[in-house]
Amino acid sequence: MKLLITTVIFLFALPVQLLASDWQSATIELEQPAEIIVYRSPDCVCCHKWIDHLEQHQFSVIDELRHDMFSVKQELGLPLHVASCHTAVVNGYLIEGHVPADDIKRLIRDAPTSIKALSVPEMPVGTPGMEMGARKDDFAVIAIDHHDQSSIYNVYTVNPFTMNYQSALADTD
Repeated sequence: MKLLITTVIFLFALPVQLLASDWQSATIELEQPAEIIVYRSPDCVCCHKWIDHLEQHQFSVIDELRHDMFSVKQELGLPLHVASCHTAVVNGYLIEGHVPADDIKRLIRDAPTSIKALSVPEMPVGTPGMEMGARKDDFAVIAIDHHDQSSIYNVYTVNPFTMNYQSALADTD
């Protein structure tokens, strides 16, 4: 009987675990909250969810609604090959798409002069603001230098046993 009860509890708890966000906890803490300006279309729901993610992780968000996001990206100097949904500016860096807060915090903390932007191109399911149930896509955070050359900044893969994301940089500062 005890085994049956344990099995039933596990089966009911499993869907809750699968639906829990990987982005609720932070591994990096900033000394003080960072101000970030987010440019987004007023019609976009995922952008607002990404803003919620940032606000939960030490960011003070200035939400700028724009109808012509293409022009915003051009004006800020974002290379179109890494374009995504929304564009943000924090501490002089461009942030494009659904970049996890910890990667932005790592960028602010380390302050590399060789990087001008971070991007999660396209809109991978499971990234902050793009959570859609149990489905999660592997994705990379791309660093863009001042010559618009791209390199890998971080990689997130889904652990097939826990269905949680694992970061290649597993920073615990």
